[in-house]
Amino acid sequence: MQRGCAPVLCVLAVLGLQSAVQEECTIVRALRGKLAYQQRLQYTRHYFPINYTVNVHFHEVLRAANVSSLRARNASEPALRYLWLQVNSQVLRKIGEVLLEEHPSWEYTRDLRRLLEQLEEEYESYNQGNVDPAVWEIVEEVLAADAGSSRKAVRPKALLDNCARVMWLLYSQLCH
Repeated sequence: MQRGCAPVLCVLAVLGLQSAVQEECTIVRALRGKLAYQQRLQYTRHYFPINYTVNVHFHEVLRAANVSSLRARNASEPALRYLWLQVNSQVLRKIGEVLLEEHPSWEYTRDLRRLLEQLEEEYESYNQGNVDPAVWEIVEEVLAADAGSSRKAVRPKALLDNCARVMWLLYSQLCH
């Protein structure tokens, strides 16, 4: 009886995993639309004062080169996606904190944060045990960063440009 159940359980596990990936890809596609170049340009450059910057922890400037470096150190793709999610959740929180509700970019950043929150629900069960040590150290630093830690002044558009590039790098294979 138990032998007959094993294939069924395997099929159910695979279907559950595919369902989770499809949900993740649906959210990523919505993010891709929101992070289109014209929208980033309008909401994070044109609607901000010239040379306006946000102070972020240096790990919150997550570039494709950082991801490539972590890949070379054998970080898993899910761990890298988790890092991207955590970093950009913090970045959008910081951008949102400087905006008034009447600001034209406030609703745009709120929508991006909501999409990242939905994506975070997909990673709810992801914890330290599932994340590569090198990636987990960065996540901890980003989440625990205080005002006195290593800071950089970065333009909001540059932060979202990095977000979009790294998202494309991490999700292009998974979500065609």
